[in-house]
Order: sequence, then C-alpha cells, then structure tokens
Amino acid sequence: MTTSEASDYKLFITAIFVAFALLELLRGRFLNRQTRPRDLVIEVVSTVSIMAFTVPSILWLVDALGSALLPELRDAWASWPWWAMLGVLLVADDMTQYWWHRANHAVPWLFHLHRAHHTAGYMSVRIVYRNNVFYYWLMPGLWLSAGLVFLGFGPVYAVYVVVKMAVIVGAHSSVRWDEPLYRNRVGAKLMWVLERLISTPATHNAHHGRHAEDPATFYAGNYGNLLFLWDVLFGTARITRTYPEAYGVEDEAPRSWKNELLWPLFRGRE
Repeated sequence: MTTSEASDYKLFITAIFVAFALLELLRGRFLNRQTRPRDLVIEVVSTVSIMAFTVPSILWLVDALGSALLPELRDAWASWPWWAMLGVLLVADDMTQYWWHRANHAVPWLFHLHRAHHTAGYMSVRIVYRNNVFYYWLMPGLWLSAGLVFLGFGPVYAVYVVVKMAVIVGAHSSVRWDEPLYRNRVGAKLMWVLERLISTPATHNAHHGRHAEDPATFYAGNYGNLLFLWDVLFGTARITRTYPEAYGVEDEAPRSWKNELLWPLFRGRE
C-alpha cells in the first residue's frame, strides 16, 4: 500500500467517524448523563492508540519482515482480480475477527481484553475502538490483512476497510439508521436482506444489551463486525428489530480505567 492510499483511506474513515459524531451531537446523543470521566479516558486512549499506533505499526512490521525475509513476494498477488482479493479479505480479516470476538466472550481471561467495549452504558461512535490496547495487537485479522497488503492487496484493502468501518461505525452509533426503514413496507423488505448480511444498529445493539431478561438483548451472539452473515452461518444470530432498554455488563463490579485499558499490566479492579 502506498503512502497516498493509506492517507486516503484514513481520511475517509475519519470522515465517517466525524459524520456520525455530528449526527449524534445534533441529536444530543454524543455525550450523555451516563458518561463518566473514566469513560472519556478509555475512549480517547483506545481510539488514538489503534489509529495512530497499533494499525500503522502492524502494517510497518509486516512490511519490514516481508522485505527482509521474503522480498520476492512483495506484490506477488497484485494481479489477482479485485473480487478474489475481496473474498480473501472477508475470510482472512472479517471472519477471523468474528471468531476473535466470539473467543473473547467465551474465554474468561480473554474477556479482560474486550470488557471495556461493553462497560459503556450507551451506544455511540465513541465506543467503536473502546477496547483494551492489547485487544487489537492480538487480533489475527489485522496481521493477516497486513500480510495481504504486502502481497499486493493494498488498493482493494483500502476500499474494503472504508466500507467495513462505515458499517461498524453505523452499527455502534446512537443514531439508528435502520429504525426508520423498519416502519415502511419497502424498507422492511430491504432490511430483511441487509440485517442478515451486515451488522446493523438493531443486531449489534442487542450484543451490547445490559439485562439478559430484556428480549432485545443477546450478548451471547451477534458477534459480526462487517458481515452479520457469519452469525447466521455459525448459529449465533438473533434478529429482533428492537433495541435494548439499557447497555453495559450485567452485575459487573467497577474497575479502574487502567485495568480496562492495560490488563494484564494492571490487574486490580481499582
């Protein structure tokens, strides 16, 4: 991936974040009464960390290792058709992220890396990257994507990641773009397809619901990021077309921002 391509996709992703943030601001949903100073610390540090350091570092490290150890493979797959590259990226990046996300909920010690994403008592663009800083360093899809970029997937990856982030940001935003579509017959039919294909506010809000007894809550599934199709295929999908009454982790004891951001370096709750 050239410097120009990297700059372009980062600019587009930033524009997506800003657009949804502005919509939340206009509707009074960007900052709310549930926001605590610790939440802002976690969200700012985790967001800046992945965008300014983690992803660029992984891309640089893989490129440096590839150049040093296997220089003949640089751009070796650049002649592939775009649709083949897209198919590989959907499996290597998005499907592996589904399994990484699912593992973080299934394995108790891994959940320490993902807890911060769920302790927010609200949905917002602010929580898209709200995770322990090691969560993304250990995410297989980022490393596999960096390898594919080295092999020549750069231009297709740039478009792919912009589309993926548009879906993910839209699914986390407190501005529910799917809600008005459910209210009319044509929109409802369109949503029948979309909600089984990509993550939507309704399906992803369910994953963030706080109370198990809430029919709109389903935190034991709906793990998809770009494609909700993975949940459909692997039996973890629930579609209700409703939204939880509350968000967060049920019966969760308070933890310090250091514990949520930097576990296992900080293991204490407070």
